[in-house]
Amino acid sequence: MLAKIREKSERIIIGINSGTSADGIDTAIVRIKNSGLETEIEVIGYETYPYSPTLSQRLNKDMGQNAAGAAELCLISSYLGELFAYSAKSIAKKFSVPFEDVDAIGMHGQTIYHHPEPVAFPGYKISATMQIGNPAVVAERTGKIVVSDFRSRDMAAGGQGAPLVAYLDFVLFSHRARGRVLLNIGGVANVTGIPASAPIESIIAFDTGPGNALIDAAVFHFSEGKKSFDENGVIAKQGVVIKELLEKLLSHPYFKKEPPKSLDKETFGRLFFQKLLKENPTLPPANTIATLTDFTIKTITLGIKEHIIQKDQSYEEIIVSGGGAENKTILEGLRRNFPNLVVNTISDYPILGKSKEAVLYAFLANETLMNKKGNVPSATGAKKPVILGSVTPGEEGL
Repeated sequence: MLAKIREKSERIIIGINSGTSADGIDTAIVRIKNSGLETEIEVIGYETYPYSPTLSQRLNKDMGQNAAGAAELCLISSYLGELFAYSAKSIAKKFSVPFEDVDAIGMHGQTIYHHPEPVAFPGYKISATMQIGNPAVVAERTGKIVVSDFRSRDMAAGGQGAPLVAYLDFVLFSHRARGRVLLNIGGVANVTGIPASAPIESIIAFDTGPGNALIDAAVFHFSEGKKSFDENGVIAKQGVVIKELLEKLLSHPYFKKEPPKSLDKETFGRLFFQKLLKENPTLPPANTIATLTDFTIKTITLGIKEHIIQKDQSYEEIIVSGGGAENKTILEGLRRNFPNLVVNTISDYPILGKSKEAVLYAFLANETLMNKKGNVPSATGAKKPVILGSVTPGEEGL
């Protein structure tokens, strides 16, 4: 089956991602020609299949170092497998693609825990990551080859397992004359710096710090569960930044680290916010949300200015994707902090729109199926390029 897939002039692959916000399944059906730096991508269709509020809350509780037991993770992983399989079948039907024409499914799953810093075990130093969403269930329900678990091989090669988007960013957005910064603001924020005319080995990519997760946790708390995010940044706009709190937040040791570096969502997520509340029980709602929003803006700004623009002054543009691209207060802050750069959103580029993260896993699955290496060591810190992902056979085997 793999031999047949590789011989085709183009492949149809479904990409599936359940992001750090754990609010739904982002699914894209993609037509891909070639591989590597010659890859051509056409997004046939994209859809988000929302989780119920109950499931979203459950997944958020399952995340983190001490959040969920083995039984919960085992069962909910297979449950997500059922939902991922449903989303794959649904998107093909919605965009009138016969399911027999689909070659494979690439899925990231739901990150439950990501620990890129090595921990000492007897005789070894261990780093690890866990994404749930049972690929065997998806393969059985769809009959398709499933490529999953993209981070683990990069980590085995000494990398952080993130950010993986740097390769796709380079393929789609490298430019002979324009230096570009690709900024994704999901639960955490990450950037890819691509200098003009640069080879892939020279790009820089890393997590800058908090994205939406910390803001979302505050909104959920102060609204007593009635809201899950600050739509358009309206609440933040109404508040005033608490300078003392912001200074304390900015003193976190993560911001002193040099790239490559990556974060688990909970580093600046729900648990971090709960600790913040415990230490500051009288925090006013709007001012707190304004402060956390400014925290995201300032740490993105710090990361880009210290580790990307400082190294190469030819950058002209920042392209923002993820949920944060729809937060007007964040965008205004970035435009204010980068007056000499154009700050656009991914929606200004018709090739991807909101589908970028789902497309990423279709792209990486294509690289794996074509026997191509899919990580960028300058971004992840891996010792060498490696083929990413685990392949689960479909109905016709491999």
